[in-house]
Amino acid sequence: MTIKSWNIENARALQRQDDKNAWHIITTPEEFTLKKVSEINPNYIFAPHWSWIIPKEIWRNYETIVFHSTDLPYGRGGSPIQNLIARGVYQTKISALKVEKGLDTGPIYMKEDFEISKGNVDEILQRGSKIIFEKMIPQIIKNRPQPQPQEGEPTTFSRRTPDQGNLLLLQDPTSRKLYDLIRMLDGEGYPAAYIPLDRSRLEFYDTSLKEGQLQCKTRHIENE
Repeated sequence: MTIKSWNIENARALQRQDDKNAWHIITTPEEFTLKKVSEINPNYIFAPHWSWIIPKEIWRNYETIVFHSTDLPYGRGGSPIQNLIARGVYQTKISALKVEKGLDTGPIYMKEDFEISKGNVDEILQRGSKIIFEKMIPQIIKNRPQPQPQEGEPTTFSRRTPDQGNLLLLQDPTSRKLYDLIRMLDGEGYPAAYIPLDRSRLEFYDTSLKEGQLQCKTRHIENE
């Protein structure tokens, strides 16, 4: 189950390629009910990108796997890609973990390297989607690994707020930091990086950084 267009495309590609397993693609919370899942009776439920709470009666009865873009238990919680980039962490992992009661606390099936040093958030998510659908899900289906408890000291991220996209609040605003803040918010459903004006704001997007020179596009938005 997933909602992002590139995940849906990759899921359909996997559905066409894998003739040994029956795949059901769910893209709305209205479809994701215990009744629907019971009718399918899946071996696994994969949730590469899902914005709603997974009902307890589902994950308790069906093996449900989510994918988190940090090297768990480091980086549990919200806005993982943005929080990593804001900290200057560009080499991370995608962790496949079993859903349980705690937030990102479940045991780990596998991890894969994930590089996030360039590209906007949509481009990063698309690269992650290829890793998940072309490598991680097929390996889990083939090898059926037993998930192992997370090891190490947990670190939790807080979900970032739109106010944190204010470029004027950026400490020590180097070209790299400005580039990172703009690109990590440049994507579908994310509030863009901005500079506030009296009754409007200037939003920044489509950025690049070459030889220390920052380039980007802007748009003027009236406050509602």
